[in-house]
Amino acid sequence: MAFDPITPATPPPGSSAGVVFFDRKELSAILSVYGRMVAAGHWRDYAIDASREAASFCVFRRASEAPLYRIEKRPALARRQGAWAVIAQGGLVMKRGHELEQVLKVFDRTRFAVVK
Repeated sequence: MAFDPITPATPPPGSSAGVVFFDRKELSAILSVYGRMVAAGHWRDYAIDASREAASFCVFRRASEAPLYRIEKRPALARRQGAWAVIAQGGLVMKRGHELEQVLKVFDRTRFAVVK
């Protein structure tokens, strides 16, 4: 295969090539935790962001505030600390790991209490 100077080496702006995002199973697990916390009255809104480095799912108490927690997927850290992390509002990494289910256990009722 020869080098083609007309075809760009990087994806064009607006294309989704190279963007990190959640697959269906991962998003289902995250939305399950989100639904449980909404039903308990702790969370009310969410936002999803995708970039070349990471995908993040942010949860909010109110839509006008900063996110309470970010659930991040960073594939570049998969071999080191783990691709998954739960980050609190101040930037504190609450849990990091290789498997999403283990990281989401930080929101279990027995170990998690929301301080108002």
